[in-house]
Amino acid sequence: MMKSSLALSVLVFACVGCSPIGPDYARPVVDFPENWKTLPSANPTLWKTATPADDVPKEKWWKAFGDPTLDQLVETSLSNNNTLQASLARLDQAIAQSEARGAALLPTVSLGATGARTETSANRPGTNYSTVSQSTTQNNFRPVAVMTYEIDWLGKVRREVEASRSTAEQAAADTENVKLLLTAQLANSYFLLRQYDEEIRVLTGIVQIQDKLLGLIKKRYDMGAAGRTELSQQTALTQSSGAQLELLRSLRNVQENLLATLTGTPASAFSLPPGQLPQQLPAFPVGLPSTLLERRPDVSAAERAMAAANAQIGVAKAAYFPTLTLAPAFIGGESSILSSIFNAPSLIWSIGLTATQTLFDGGRISANYRFAQAGYRVTLANYRQSVMVAIQETQDAMSTLQQLDRARSMQDAAVSNLNRAYQISSIRYREGLDTAQTLALIQQNQLTAQRIKWQMHGGQFIASVALVKALGGGWQGFAKPDPSQTEPAEKN
Repeated sequence: MMKSSLALSVLVFACVGCSPIGPDYARPVVDFPENWKTLPSANPTLWKTATPADDVPKEKWWKAFGDPTLDQLVETSLSNNNTLQASLARLDQAIAQSEARGAALLPTVSLGATGARTETSANRPGTNYSTVSQSTTQNNFRPVAVMTYEIDWLGKVRREVEASRSTAEQAAADTENVKLLLTAQLANSYFLLRQYDEEIRVLTGIVQIQDKLLGLIKKRYDMGAAGRTELSQQTALTQSSGAQLELLRSLRNVQENLLATLTGTPASAFSLPPGQLPQQLPAFPVGLPSTLLERRPDVSAAERAMAAANAQIGVAKAAYFPTLTLAPAFIGGESSILSSIFNAPSLIWSIGLTATQTLFDGGRISANYRFAQAGYRVTLANYRQSVMVAIQETQDAMSTLQQLDRARSMQDAAVSNLNRAYQISSIRYREGLDTAQTLALIQQNQLTAQRIKWQMHGGQFIASVALVKALGGGWQGFAKPDPSQTEPAEKN
């Protein structure tokens, strides 16, 4: 009997040591371009096959903008945002499920005990009518430890554990993605609000100038030195600027309310005083190798989903083969006297092996296997697409940043020229050398140019956030601007 038990144990451990059924997971190769279109001088040797590494610690990238208000808003959002809290709870669920599934690699042991006192009938039927039956009272005590264990001879359980772990890792990547999207959305909204602040400041100053000019024209009109057309034109221009100012304030309120929601604060109880855009953009690295794209949590989540789907193929394939369960298996004692329950003569035990094989299921196993294979192909396509989207978003953000930088330089020059043109034209108008129509046209062009300037500047910060998001967060080399190279902010 001992030899049989030993042989059975050796067979079980030999089966468990076999390679798991189904294909082993191998991360697919994704071809990257040799370089960014906007960085022709970057080193092509920096590129390599992408291996998602979103678990690499990331810096607090928003601090690179050097704005304490933004820093405080982000920290509050990470603590209070309800969407993030829900994602963290889902991560805890995924980890718990993974731990529960991993327990299937170990046997389940339960302990039970029964105690009974039974009296038999004296009139019970017997096998011999000549025998007189008697009433009998008996005690029966039976403590038993029971073990059940599914022998993982094909590696099905190991594949299930592999799938659950990959799913938990996917949930972790999804949580990191929620954090990245949340902080990026908050920074976008904040910089847009600050852009509106700059436009409101400029427009408010221009409205004040237009009001003064309107007062001057009214005096000239009262004296007969200006016509009704000049007065109406300047009045309409001033009113139009006032309407634009109200629209900007409305747009600012929308962004302020969005910031309240993102930070987990009721919009009615949240307010943000007016401020300015930072004076300088953060410094970006010159070369951006593919290792930065590996930090994107959505790419990592897609890759982990693919690993889980691959493991499910093995689980589905194992259904073609018998299931082996170590049962019934128990050890304990049985006695009519409680004091002798643990004596050697009272010992009881059993060990057995149960095999179950499906003979007919109408093609269910085959359909499930094809379903698992198709599921893997879906995740493979999703992973490749996520990498392509990462490349596109990075290229878009880099191109936008470079084009906005060139456009901003030209727009700054245009604003300076229009400011000088307005100063000259206003003097000429007072001297009667320019018409009100000429002055109004210059005013309108000046207002449009200054608003476009600040829209471009705000766009630069929003594009910077987009690049950070496209690259999965902060990285070494993404740093605060050098204060010695910071230009003073213009007030026009």
